[in-house]
Amino acid sequence: MSGQHVQQSDHLRNQPRVAGDVEPRATGLTLEESRSRRSRDGTATPRAHRSVRTAPVHDRGKRRSRSPGRGWEPGSEESWVPVDSGEVLLVTANSRLKAETERVAAAVGAGLRTVPDSSEALPVWDSARIVLLGSDVLEVPPRRRAPSVLLGLNGEGDSLWQLAASTGAERVAVLPEAAAWLAEFLNASQTPDPGGLVLGVIGGCGGAGASTAAVWLAQEAAGHGVRTLLVDGDARGGGLELCLAAEDVPGLRWPDLAGASGSIGSARLSDSLPVAGGFSFLSWPGSRDRPLDADPEAVTAMLDSARRGFELVIVDIGRGTESIGGFAWDCDRILVVARAQLRAAVASARLLHELPPVDLSLVIRGDAESALDGTLVAESLGLSLLGVLPELRGASRAAELGQLLEFGKRKAVRRFAASVLQLLDDRAK
Repeated sequence: MSGQHVQQSDHLRNQPRVAGDVEPRATGLTLEESRSRRSRDGTATPRAHRSVRTAPVHDRGKRRSRSPGRGWEPGSEESWVPVDSGEVLLVTANSRLKAETERVAAAVGAGLRTVPDSSEALPVWDSARIVLLGSDVLEVPPRRRAPSVLLGLNGEGDSLWQLAASTGAERVAVLPEAAAWLAEFLNASQTPDPGGLVLGVIGGCGGAGASTAAVWLAQEAAGHGVRTLLVDGDARGGGLELCLAAEDVPGLRWPDLAGASGSIGSARLSDSLPVAGGFSFLSWPGSRDRPLDADPEAVTAMLDSARRGFELVIVDIGRGTESIGGFAWDCDRILVVARAQLRAAVASARLLHELPPVDLSLVIRGDAESALDGTLVAESLGLSLLGVLPELRGASRAAELGQLLEFGKRKAVRRFAASVLQLLDDRAK
């Protein structure tokens, strides 16, 4: 199925995706970005047709609760939010949309309630597990959560995007082409757990040590028994596997996923990935071959699967535009690694404009005295300071020699990594 039939509303991109295998083989672009990448003859390039993965975080730093109940607190007599009925609510009077959706819902065993308009949907809107909105419905009830998916038909074109923006719909699906995706979405949504945390790590400036931090965080998490995956998100970074001295470890590398079609089973992915330092990793080859950009379809399929199969996915995001566009928007949280220096602060400030509106935190690289300057840098950027990445003599050379894992066993490194992971865990509660 072409990725163009399931797309993402341009103002909603970054809440955790629903757990489950997702059929479309693409990642999410806004309409504006999609248009900007059209070829000169007016047709959309393959890069522009990227599938929906996530919706936005309206309040930075807040993730959806993994609890299936919403609005309940211990000691309260009742929830102020209606209990989830488990039903899928379809709001449409379009007979074709109704028939297509009923067929999909029946195939996955999802309970479907259909009403013709918003007024009849009002009593059950908030109690529905998922709200599907037909393109014939132009208004939604006031002060209600956004529709999960806006459903349209072939030929409606950009009007679907305009309607998605006005209704707040999180995703747009064109039927019948997106029927397979919708089936996977409905099936996956029956599991309330959104899956593991996807943590991005990116350098606020060049040479800040983002890759080093990513490796040490993965190593520490794995040491505590957390199922961890480290993802190399920089095709031009030389291959993260070289830092691990793991270039000869058998398992999947990014080129093996090129052209991947459909969803990837989480167990299959986990079993196929190489392991070093107690954690799985997916790296670009540490070779001199000409680098290729990550296939956006493969990125989406892999990260969807990784989120379901691992408790923690750490993505070493490159600073390039392609790396940020391909990986950052899939992250639940992002750590920006920078030095406590003026130029580093300026570079980091510029970088923030390219990052999605998720929970962003700062990690300063330096010695213990850098914490004071780091606080000033964090304040200037409007970020919280999460930790100080220790500046260890020989660490850069260790990365060149594939000895980062040995350095990761040092007390200073373990203290840093453990404190960052603990703070992340505290903020998720």
